[in-house]
Amino acid sequence: MSDSDATATTRQRIASELRSEPHGVTELSTAVGVPRSAVYGHLEHVAQTVESAANDERFLVAPPACRECGFDGFDDPLNEPSRCPECRSERIAEPQFVIE
Repeated sequence: MSDSDATATTRQRIASELRSEPHGVTELSTAVGVPRSAVYGHLEHVAQTVESAANDERFLVAPPACRECGFDGFDDPLNEPSRCPECRSERIAEPQFVIE
C-alpha cells in the first residue's frame, strides 16, 4: 500500500479498485479491509459520487445471477439476495461492479 493509499478514505479505495477492473463485494471487502456488509453501503455512495461528477465515468453493475436457473432480474443490484425468486436456489453469484 502506498502512502497515498494509506490516507485515502474507504470509498476512495473502493473507487480506485473499481477503476482497475470489475469486482464483487467479497473481493472489495478483502481489498479494502472492511466487512462485506459495509461494502454495499459504501458502493451506494461511490455510485452517487461517480454519477454526479462532471466527468465521463460511469458506475456499472452486472446484476447478481442465479447459478441454478440463470435468473438475473433482481430488483436491487446493490443488495445481496438470499435466494432466487424463480427456483428458490440459494446459489446466487455476486453482482460485479466497475467504474469505466
